[in-house]
Amino acid sequence: MLDSVTTGLAGVVFGLALAAPPGPMNAVIAEESVVHGWSSGFRAGLGAFTADFVFFLLALVGVVGFVERFPTVRALMVGVGGLLMLYFASGAVQSTSDSFRGGTGDDSAGFRKAFVLALTNPYQILFWLTIGVGLLEPGTVDVLSRTPYVGSELAGTLVVETGSPALVTGFFAGILLWASGFPAALVTAERRVESFAPVVAGVSAVVLGGFGVAFLYDATTQLL
Repeated sequence: MLDSVTTGLAGVVFGLALAAPPGPMNAVIAEESVVHGWSSGFRAGLGAFTADFVFFLLALVGVVGFVERFPTVRALMVGVGGLLMLYFASGAVQSTSDSFRGGTGDDSAGFRKAFVLALTNPYQILFWLTIGVGLLEPGTVDVLSRTPYVGSELAGTLVVETGSPALVTGFFAGILLWASGFPAALVTAERRVESFAPVVAGVSAVVLGGFGVAFLYDATTQLL
């Protein structure tokens, strides 16, 4: 029982480590949170969560590997993701004139944006081609070594057994924890500082635009 709890908690840490670093998904969540409120930000987080769950199901049946076998398909998906990020970046620029108290919008829009971006995000695709598949097979995984940007410094800190339902459950629980907590923190900060929403929307636009350009460059070099 204790081992299952420990493995589950390790899964939560793993999910948080994957969800927390800055990137296009958190840019969408941040913009939706401060412009339209917590529910919109949470729905955006659910969009990214749902995409991960789709990848999880595809990994279970072996379909995820299809993308790896056909580089052109991957390049096209990355290119589509880049175009979408630039499009959403332009929307974020327009949101810089809004505030949390004045912003209105469809709560489901954030879900759709994050879901589509996650499905075309090469980093998430790569994760499920490698580490994600490994979560399902008996063995071990060095949880914190997979943390973006600082993984090499944390290697060996938390090593757990894979192939456990507790690990997978904890992993998705960690993503949900971030999807609810991150928007709540942003909304709380925005309520304290009225100018916070335009700043976050502007930063989100820069992040989405930067990743959009990078993805288009990646796709172009692969196709040519």
